[in-house]
Amino acid sequence: MADLTVRSRVRRQLPTSPWLFAAPGLLVTGVFVLHPFLSTLYNSLTDRRTLIPGRFVGLANFRELLHDGMFWTGLRNSSLYVLGVVPALVVLPLLLALLVQKNIPGITFFRSAFYTPVVASIVVVGLIWVWLLDERGLVNSLLETAGIGRVGFLSDQWLLLLSAMAVTVWKGLGYYMIIYLAALANVPRELHEAAAVDGAGPVRRFLAVTVPAVRPTMVLVAALSSVAAFKVFSEVYLMAGPSGGPAGEDTTLVMLVQRTGTGLTGRVGYASALSVVVFAVTVVLMLLVLRADRRDET
Repeated sequence: MADLTVRSRVRRQLPTSPWLFAAPGLLVTGVFVLHPFLSTLYNSLTDRRTLIPGRFVGLANFRELLHDGMFWTGLRNSSLYVLGVVPALVVLPLLLALLVQKNIPGITFFRSAFYTPVVASIVVVGLIWVWLLDERGLVNSLLETAGIGRVGFLSDQWLLLLSAMAVTVWKGLGYYMIIYLAALANVPRELHEAAAVDGAGPVRRFLAVTVPAVRPTMVLVAALSSVAAFKVFSEVYLMAGPSGGPAGEDTTLVMLVQRTGTGLTGRVGYASALSVVVFAVTVVLMLLVLRADRRDET
């Protein structure tokens, strides 16, 4: 009789118990994720400013985006950033992981060295590269010594954007290398041995065995790096300055959001509309990567 009472009590408690365990996580998600997201959606439909609540204007902010030259400049730069950074962060960390995969004396030092930029502050990394690429920096001093002359890495529109891309790739190599190392550890050694017996060389084994085995990880890296590259802010901001480089031509979308929505006269409603566009584009990028992966599998 006592056992039946305990069982009935447990059955009555079970429907609510999971929600009690999930409540802290749901509360944090609601306060710091869901509420800001919904607030941004609502603000994008208003003309709110920093100190003014604003009024509902519908899609006026989004219509204004279509005629804003800086929006198209930011969209162009963010898109170019994805095209320049993502292929490098998909391929180079995989090659780096193959180099440090083998357990040879001293390999731990190189693994740590390659991962060090990941844990370094992006502000510190950005300032170091600014000092290196400055007009009077180390790189230009070496180029001048070699007779090539100084190069405007931080003053030319396209060189500045390429320099920021190089910083992003350099800082992200170690992070994605670790992801690839975990994937490579699960590749059966028998497949490489069988391919070697069939006469396949290192390059052929890489293309026929390694790449198919780590393909899901490559898709994951492509998705993660695409979203991160499109939302780039710190690298370009530190190297180009708040103005976004010469005449603001290196401004990215996230930089435009920060510039538009901050300050005492910040246009919060317009900045929120920009944020919604950034969110929509990142979702589209994720879907395109996943769709391309499924198409290749079929």
